[in-house]
Amino acid sequence: MSEVTTTVTSTRIEDHFQTLTDPRRREGTYPLVNIVVMALCGVLSGADDFVSIAEWANNKRRWLAKFLDMSAGVPSHDRFNAILGAINPPEFEKCLLSWITALHDITDGQVVAIDGKTLRGSFDAASSKAPNHMVSAWATANHISLGQVVTDAKSNEITAIPKLLEMLEIKGCLITIDAMGCQRKIAQTIIDAEADYVLAVKENQRKLYQAIRDYYTEHLEDDCRSIPCRRHETHEKGHGRQDDRYYYMAKLPDDFPLKEKWPGLKAIGLAVRNTEHTNGKHSDDVRYYIASRYLSGKKFATASRDHWGIENSLHWQLDVTFGEDQSRIRKGHADTNFSLLRRTSLSLLKNNKTKKIGVKNKRLSAAWNDDYRLQVLCGK
Repeated sequence: MSEVTTTVTSTRIEDHFQTLTDPRRREGTYPLVNIVVMALCGVLSGADDFVSIAEWANNKRRWLAKFLDMSAGVPSHDRFNAILGAINPPEFEKCLLSWITALHDITDGQVVAIDGKTLRGSFDAASSKAPNHMVSAWATANHISLGQVVTDAKSNEITAIPKLLEMLEIKGCLITIDAMGCQRKIAQTIIDAEADYVLAVKENQRKLYQAIRDYYTEHLEDDCRSIPCRRHETHEKGHGRQDDRYYYMAKLPDDFPLKEKWPGLKAIGLAVRNTEHTNGKHSDDVRYYIASRYLSGKKFATASRDHWGIENSLHWQLDVTFGEDQSRIRKGHADTNFSLLRRTSLSLLKNNKTKKIGVKNKRLSAAWNDDYRLQVLCGK
Protein backbone atom coordinates (compact mmCIF):
# COMPACT_ATOMS: atom_id res chain seq x y z
CA MET A 1 0.00 0.00 0.00
CA SER A 2 1.52 3.33 -0.99
CA GLU A 3 1.98 6.18 1.49
CA VAL A 4 0.11 8.56 -0.84
CA THR A 5 -2.93 6.28 -1.05
CA THR A 6 -2.91 5.79 2.71
CA THR A 7 -2.85 9.55 3.37
CA VAL A 8 -5.61 10.26 0.87
CA THR A 9 -7.80 7.53 2.37
CA SER A 10 -7.29 8.75 5.94
CA THR A 11 -7.97 12.40 5.06
CA ARG A 12 -11.00 11.56 2.98
CA ILE A 13 -12.70 9.51 5.68
CA GLU A 14 -11.88 11.87 8.56
CA ASP A 15 -13.08 14.92 6.62
CA HIS A 16 -16.56 13.46 6.17
CA PHE A 17 -16.97 12.51 9.85
CA GLN A 18 -15.85 15.80 11.40
CA THR A 19 -19.46 16.84 12.05
CA LEU A 20 -20.46 13.55 13.73
CA THR A 21 -21.27 14.19 17.39
CA ASP A 22 -19.44 11.93 19.84
CA PRO A 23 -22.18 10.56 22.15
CA ARG A 24 -19.77 9.98 25.01
CA ARG A 25 -19.91 12.54 27.85
CA ARG A 26 -16.14 12.89 28.01
CA GLU A 27 -13.39 12.16 25.54
CA GLY A 28 -13.22 8.42 25.07
CA THR A 29 -10.24 6.11 24.93
CA TYR A 30 -10.94 5.29 21.31
CA PRO A 31 -11.31 8.11 18.73
CA LEU A 32 -14.81 8.13 17.25
CA VAL A 33 -13.51 8.07 13.67
CA ASN A 34 -11.56 4.89 14.53
CA ILE A 35 -14.71 3.16 15.75
CA VAL A 36 -16.67 4.18 12.64
CA VAL A 37 -13.92 3.19 10.19
CA MET A 38 -13.23 -0.13 11.92
CA ALA A 39 -16.95 -0.94 11.94
CA LEU A 40 -17.39 -0.02 8.28
CA CYS A 41 -14.32 -1.96 7.15
CA GLY A 42 -15.41 -4.92 9.23
CA VAL A 43 -18.90 -5.00 7.70
CA LEU A 44 -17.38 -4.53 4.25
CA SER A 45 -15.19 -7.57 4.95
CA GLY A 46 -17.93 -9.93 6.11
CA ALA A 47 -18.57 -9.03 9.77
CA ASP A 48 -22.29 -9.23 10.60
CA ASP A 49 -22.24 -8.37 14.32
CA PHE A 50 -20.11 -6.50 16.85
CA VAL A 51 -18.20 -9.59 17.98
CA SER A 52 -17.00 -10.25 14.44
CA ILE A 53 -16.17 -6.55 13.91
CA ALA A 54 -13.93 -6.56 17.00
CA GLU A 55 -12.33 -9.86 15.93
CA TRP A 56 -11.71 -8.56 12.40
CA ALA A 57 -10.20 -5.30 13.68
CA ASN A 58 -7.85 -7.17 16.01
CA ASN A 59 -6.68 -9.35 13.14
CA LYS A 60 -6.22 -6.33 10.85
CA ARG A 61 -4.73 -3.97 13.45
CA ARG A 62 -1.45 -3.58 11.53
CA TRP A 63 -3.33 -2.66 8.34
CA LEU A 64 -5.61 -0.21 10.17
CA ALA A 65 -2.56 1.46 11.76
CA LYS A 66 -1.44 2.58 8.28
CA PHE A 67 -4.16 5.23 8.24
CA LEU A 68 -5.56 5.39 11.80
CA ASP A 69 -3.93 6.15 15.16
CA MET A 70 -4.24 2.70 16.72
CA SER A 71 -2.27 3.46 19.89
CA ALA A 72 -5.39 2.86 22.01
CA GLY A 73 -5.96 -0.52 20.39
CA VAL A 74 -9.27 -2.06 19.38
CA PRO A 75 -12.46 -1.65 21.45
CA SER A 76 -14.28 -4.70 22.80
CA HIS A 77 -17.44 -5.81 21.04
CA ASP A 78 -19.43 -4.34 23.95
CA ARG A 79 -17.83 -0.92 23.38
CA PHE A 80 -18.61 -1.08 19.66
CA ASN A 81 -22.21 -1.92 20.52
CA ALA A 82 -22.55 0.83 23.15
CA ILE A 83 -21.04 3.61 21.03
CA LEU A 84 -22.78 2.71 17.76
CA GLY A 85 -25.97 2.33 19.75
CA ALA A 86 -25.63 5.92 20.98
CA ILE A 87 -24.61 7.69 17.75
CA ASN A 88 -27.40 9.83 16.28
CA PRO A 89 -28.59 7.96 13.14
CA PRO A 90 -29.49 11.02 11.00
CA GLU A 91 -26.05 12.54 11.69
CA PHE A 92 -24.32 9.23 10.97
CA GLU A 93 -26.26 8.78 7.75
CA LYS A 94 -25.43 12.30 6.60
CA CYS A 95 -21.71 11.66 7.11
CA LEU A 96 -21.80 8.31 5.32
CA LEU A 97 -23.76 9.77 2.41
CA SER A 98 -21.38 12.72 2.16
CA TRP A 99 -18.50 10.28 1.78
CA ILE A 100 -20.26 8.00 -0.73
CA THR A 101 -21.42 10.85 -2.96
CA ALA A 102 -17.90 12.31 -2.91
CA LEU A 103 -16.69 9.01 -4.37
CA HIS A 104 -19.55 8.46 -6.82
CA ASP A 105 -21.48 11.31 -8.43
CA ILE A 106 -25.29 11.27 -8.55
CA THR A 107 -26.04 12.30 -12.13
CA ASP A 108 -28.78 14.73 -13.15
CA GLY A 109 -31.88 12.83 -14.25
CA GLN A 110 -31.01 9.84 -12.08
CA VAL A 111 -33.85 7.44 -11.25
CA VAL A 112 -34.26 7.29 -7.46
CA ALA A 113 -36.43 4.44 -6.16
CA ILE A 114 -38.19 4.81 -2.80
CA ASP A 115 -39.29 1.64 -1.00
CA GLY A 116 -39.70 0.19 2.50
CA LYS A 117 -38.24 -2.84 4.27
CA THR A 118 -38.83 -4.30 7.74
CA LEU A 119 -35.82 -5.24 9.90
CA ARG A 120 -37.37 -8.44 11.22
CA GLY A 121 -34.55 -9.19 13.63
CA SER A 122 -35.06 -5.87 15.45
CA PHE A 123 -38.25 -7.21 17.04
CA ASP A 124 -37.76 -7.74 20.77
CA ALA A 125 -40.44 -9.86 22.46
CA ALA A 126 -39.06 -9.20 25.95
CA SER A 127 -39.55 -5.43 25.71
CA SER A 128 -42.43 -5.61 23.20
CA LYS A 129 -40.33 -3.49 20.84
CA ALA A 130 -41.84 -3.65 17.35
CA PRO A 131 -39.46 -4.33 14.46
CA ASN A 132 -38.14 -1.22 12.74
CA HIS A 133 -39.39 -0.45 9.26
CA MET A 134 -36.96 1.41 7.00
CA VAL A 135 -37.97 3.53 4.04
CA SER A 136 -34.95 3.78 1.74
CA ALA A 137 -33.90 5.79 -1.31
CA TRP A 138 -31.78 3.95 -3.89
CA ALA A 139 -30.04 5.57 -6.89
CA THR A 140 -30.71 2.82 -9.40
CA ALA A 141 -27.97 3.59 -11.95
CA ASN A 142 -25.20 4.26 -9.42
CA HIS A 143 -26.32 1.55 -6.97
CA ILE A 144 -26.03 3.98 -4.08
CA SER A 145 -28.18 4.00 -0.96
CA LEU A 146 -29.00 7.71 -0.63
CA GLY A 147 -30.83 7.69 2.67
CA GLN A 148 -33.39 6.07 4.91
CA VAL A 149 -35.99 6.95 7.52
CA VAL A 150 -36.99 4.62 10.35
CA THR A 151 -40.67 4.09 11.15
CA ASP A 152 -42.32 1.78 13.66
CA ALA A 153 -44.85 0.27 11.25
CA LYS A 154 -45.28 -0.22 7.53
CA SER A 155 -48.42 1.95 7.61
CA ASN A 156 -46.23 4.93 8.51
CA GLU A 157 -44.49 4.85 5.12
CA ILE A 158 -46.91 7.56 3.98
CA THR A 159 -45.57 10.01 6.58
CA ALA A 160 -41.96 8.79 6.35
CA ILE A 161 -41.56 9.28 2.59
CA PRO A 162 -41.91 13.10 2.64
CA LYS A 163 -39.36 13.26 5.49
CA LEU A 164 -36.93 11.14 3.47
CA LEU A 165 -37.42 13.23 0.33
CA GLU A 166 -36.76 16.44 2.26
CA MET A 167 -33.44 14.99 3.48
CA LEU A 168 -32.22 14.35 -0.07
CA GLU A 169 -30.96 16.56 -2.87
CA ILE A 170 -33.30 15.31 -5.62
CA LYS A 171 -33.44 18.30 -7.97
CA GLY A 172 -33.53 16.99 -11.55
CA CYS A 173 -34.08 13.37 -10.46
CA LEU A 174 -36.94 11.06 -11.40
CA ILE A 175 -38.51 9.58 -8.26
CA THR A 176 -40.30 6.23 -8.44
CA ILE A 177 -42.52 4.96 -5.60
CA ASP A 178 -44.88 2.01 -5.31
CA ALA A 179 -48.62 2.37 -4.70
CA MET A 180 -48.21 3.01 -0.96
CA GLY A 181 -46.56 6.33 -1.84
CA CYS A 182 -49.15 7.40 -4.39
CA GLN A 183 -50.32 10.36 -2.30
CA ARG A 184 -50.93 13.99 -3.30
CA LYS A 185 -48.74 15.32 -0.47
CA ILE A 186 -45.84 13.15 -1.65
CA ALA A 187 -46.32 14.26 -5.26
CA GLN A 188 -46.28 17.90 -4.10
CA THR A 189 -43.07 17.35 -2.09
CA ILE A 190 -41.35 15.99 -5.21
CA ILE A 191 -42.56 18.86 -7.41
CA ASP A 192 -41.50 21.44 -4.80
CA ALA A 193 -37.98 19.93 -4.89
CA GLU A 194 -37.83 20.48 -8.69
CA ALA A 195 -37.86 16.76 -9.36
CA ASP A 196 -40.27 14.52 -11.27
CA TYR A 197 -42.24 11.44 -10.25
CA VAL A 198 -43.52 8.14 -11.57
CA LEU A 199 -45.97 6.74 -9.01
CA ALA A 200 -47.60 3.31 -9.18
CA VAL A 201 -51.39 3.39 -8.88
CA LYS A 202 -53.47 0.66 -7.30
CA GLU A 203 -56.96 0.49 -5.88
CA ASN A 204 -55.95 2.32 -2.71
CA GLN A 205 -56.55 5.34 -4.99
CA ARG A 206 -59.79 3.93 -6.36
CA LYS A 207 -61.01 6.86 -8.47
CA LEU A 208 -57.58 7.50 -9.97
CA TYR A 209 -57.09 3.80 -10.68
CA GLN A 210 -60.48 3.51 -12.41
CA ALA A 211 -59.92 6.65 -14.48
CA ILE A 212 -56.58 5.39 -15.83
CA ARG A 213 -57.91 1.87 -16.40
CA ASP A 214 -60.98 3.16 -18.26
CA TYR A 215 -58.88 5.45 -20.45
CA TYR A 216 -56.53 2.67 -21.53
CA THR A 217 -59.36 0.16 -21.94
CA GLU A 218 -60.94 2.54 -24.46
CA HIS A 219 -57.77 3.22 -26.44
CA LEU A 220 -55.96 -0.12 -26.43
CA GLU A 221 -58.21 -1.37 -29.23
CA ASP A 222 -55.98 0.49 -31.71
CA ASP A 223 -52.83 0.14 -29.56
CA CYS A 224 -53.27 3.78 -28.44
CA ARG A 225 -52.46 5.08 -31.93
CA SER A 226 -55.33 7.59 -31.91
CA ILE A 227 -53.99 9.48 -28.87
CA PRO A 228 -50.68 11.18 -27.95
CA CYS A 229 -48.91 8.13 -26.56
CA ARG A 230 -45.32 6.90 -26.51
CA ARG A 231 -44.67 3.16 -26.60
CA HIS A 232 -41.86 0.75 -25.92
CA GLU A 233 -41.64 -3.03 -25.78
CA THR A 234 -39.11 -5.66 -24.78
CA HIS A 235 -38.95 -9.41 -25.37
CA GLU A 236 -36.76 -11.65 -23.24
CA LYS A 237 -36.31 -15.40 -23.13
CA GLY A 238 -34.60 -17.35 -20.38
CA HIS A 239 -35.01 -19.13 -17.04
CA GLY A 240 -37.74 -21.30 -18.53
CA ARG A 241 -39.99 -18.49 -19.68
CA GLN A 242 -40.70 -15.93 -22.39
CA ASP A 243 -41.36 -12.41 -21.07
CA ASP A 244 -43.02 -9.84 -23.32
CA ARG A 245 -43.37 -6.36 -21.83
CA TYR A 246 -45.34 -3.46 -23.32
CA TYR A 247 -45.12 0.10 -22.03
CA TYR A 248 -47.46 2.99 -22.82
CA MET A 249 -47.04 6.60 -21.68
CA ALA A 250 -50.05 8.70 -22.66
CA LYS A 251 -50.07 12.46 -22.50
CA LEU A 252 -52.64 13.52 -19.92
CA PRO A 253 -55.94 14.22 -21.73
CA ASP A 254 -57.49 17.65 -21.18
CA ASP A 255 -60.69 16.11 -19.82
CA PHE A 256 -58.98 13.72 -17.37
CA PRO A 257 -61.31 13.80 -14.33
CA LEU A 258 -58.67 14.17 -11.58
CA LYS A 259 -56.28 16.44 -13.48
CA GLU A 260 -56.38 19.34 -11.02
CA LYS A 261 -56.10 17.24 -7.87
CA TRP A 262 -52.62 15.80 -8.53
CA PRO A 263 -49.70 18.28 -8.41
CA GLY A 264 -47.66 18.40 -11.61
CA LEU A 265 -49.57 15.57 -13.30
CA LYS A 266 -48.61 15.41 -17.01
CA ALA A 267 -49.04 11.77 -18.11
CA ILE A 268 -50.52 8.38 -17.26
CA GLY A 269 -48.71 5.10 -17.82
CA LEU A 270 -49.49 1.45 -18.43
CA ALA A 271 -47.07 -1.48 -18.14
CA VAL A 272 -48.17 -4.93 -19.31
CA ARG A 273 -46.15 -8.10 -18.81
CA ASN A 274 -47.11 -11.36 -20.54
CA THR A 275 -45.20 -14.44 -19.41
CA GLU A 276 -45.24 -17.85 -21.11
CA HIS A 277 -43.60 -20.65 -19.15
CA THR A 278 -42.11 -23.73 -20.78
CA ASN A 279 -44.52 -25.89 -18.74
CA GLY A 280 -47.42 -24.26 -20.58
CA LYS A 281 -48.50 -21.88 -17.80
CA HIS A 282 -49.35 -18.30 -18.69
CA SER A 283 -49.46 -15.21 -16.48
CA ASP A 284 -50.26 -11.53 -17.03
CA ASP A 285 -49.39 -8.49 -14.94
CA VAL A 286 -50.93 -5.06 -15.55
CA ARG A 287 -49.78 -1.93 -13.71
CA TYR A 288 -50.86 1.70 -13.93
CA TYR A 289 -48.86 4.85 -13.21
CA ILE A 290 -49.06 8.61 -13.01
CA ALA A 291 -46.13 10.81 -14.02
CA SER A 292 -45.19 14.48 -13.76
CA ARG A 293 -43.26 14.29 -17.05
CA TYR A 294 -44.37 13.02 -20.46
CA LEU A 295 -41.55 10.49 -20.73
CA SER A 296 -40.43 8.57 -23.77
CA GLY A 297 -41.64 4.98 -23.85
CA LYS A 298 -38.11 3.72 -23.22
CA LYS A 299 -37.50 6.10 -20.30
CA PHE A 300 -40.80 5.06 -18.72
CA ALA A 301 -39.88 1.39 -19.17
CA THR A 302 -36.50 1.99 -17.53
CA ALA A 303 -38.03 3.89 -14.62
CA SER A 304 -40.71 1.30 -13.89
CA ARG A 305 -38.32 -1.65 -14.17
CA ASP A 306 -35.51 0.08 -12.28
CA HIS A 307 -37.84 0.65 -9.36
CA TRP A 308 -37.98 -3.06 -8.73
CA GLY A 309 -34.18 -2.99 -8.67
CA ILE A 310 -34.47 -1.76 -5.09
CA GLU A 311 -35.91 -5.21 -4.30
CA ASN A 312 -33.13 -7.09 -6.11
CA SER A 313 -30.17 -4.73 -5.68
CA LEU A 314 -30.86 -3.55 -2.15
CA HIS A 315 -33.35 -5.60 -0.10
CA TRP A 316 -32.35 -9.02 -1.43
CA GLN A 317 -28.63 -8.33 -1.05
CA LEU A 318 -29.11 -7.01 2.47
CA ASP A 319 -30.97 -10.17 3.49
CA VAL A 320 -28.97 -12.81 1.60
CA THR A 321 -25.44 -11.35 1.49
CA PHE A 322 -25.46 -9.29 4.70
CA GLY A 323 -27.93 -11.39 6.76
CA GLU A 324 -30.01 -8.36 7.76
CA ASP A 325 -33.21 -10.27 8.52
CA GLN A 326 -31.31 -12.62 10.85
CA SER A 327 -29.55 -9.83 12.74
CA ARG A 328 -30.49 -9.60 16.44
CA ILE A 329 -28.79 -6.22 17.00
CA ARG A 330 -31.27 -3.97 18.76
CA LYS A 331 -29.61 -1.93 21.57
CA GLY A 332 -30.40 1.80 21.31
CA HIS A 333 -29.75 3.00 17.77
CA ALA A 334 -27.41 0.10 17.03
CA ASP A 335 -29.85 -1.69 14.69
CA THR A 336 -30.41 1.46 12.62
CA ASN A 337 -26.72 2.40 12.51
CA PHE A 338 -25.65 -1.15 11.64
CA SER A 339 -28.20 -1.06 8.82
CA LEU A 340 -26.54 2.14 7.59
CA LEU A 341 -23.16 0.38 7.61
CA ARG A 342 -24.61 -2.50 5.56
CA ARG A 343 -26.11 -0.12 2.98
CA THR A 344 -22.90 1.89 2.71
CA SER A 345 -20.85 -1.29 2.29
CA LEU A 346 -23.24 -2.54 -0.39
CA SER A 347 -22.98 0.78 -2.26
CA LEU A 348 -19.18 0.63 -2.17
CA LEU A 349 -19.08 -2.99 -3.34
CA LYS A 350 -21.67 -2.43 -6.09
CA ASN A 351 -19.65 0.46 -7.48
CA ASN A 352 -16.32 -1.34 -7.45
CA LYS A 353 -15.30 -2.15 -11.04
CA THR A 354 -11.94 -3.85 -10.48
CA LYS A 355 -13.48 -7.31 -10.01
CA LYS A 356 -16.20 -8.83 -12.21
CA ILE A 357 -17.75 -10.96 -9.47
CA GLY A 358 -20.89 -10.82 -7.34
CA VAL A 359 -21.31 -8.87 -4.12
CA LYS A 360 -20.90 -11.95 -1.93
CA ASN A 361 -17.51 -12.75 -3.46
CA LYS A 362 -16.44 -9.10 -3.45
CA ARG A 363 -17.10 -9.11 0.28
CA LEU A 364 -14.91 -12.19 0.68
CA SER A 365 -12.18 -10.53 -1.39
CA ALA A 366 -12.36 -7.46 0.88
CA ALA A 367 -11.84 -9.77 3.87
CA TRP A 368 -8.86 -11.54 2.36
CA ASN A 369 -7.11 -8.86 0.28
CA ASP A 370 -5.90 -5.63 1.91
CA ASP A 371 -5.23 -3.93 -1.43
CA TYR A 372 -8.69 -4.75 -2.76
CA ARG A 373 -10.33 -3.49 0.45
CA LEU A 374 -8.52 -0.18 0.02
CA GLN A 375 -9.62 0.04 -3.63
CA VAL A 376 -13.24 -0.35 -2.54
CA LEU A 377 -12.86 2.30 0.19
CA CYS A 378 -11.33 4.71 -2.34
CA GLY A 379 -14.21 4.20 -4.77
CA LYS A 380 -12.17 2.44 -7.44
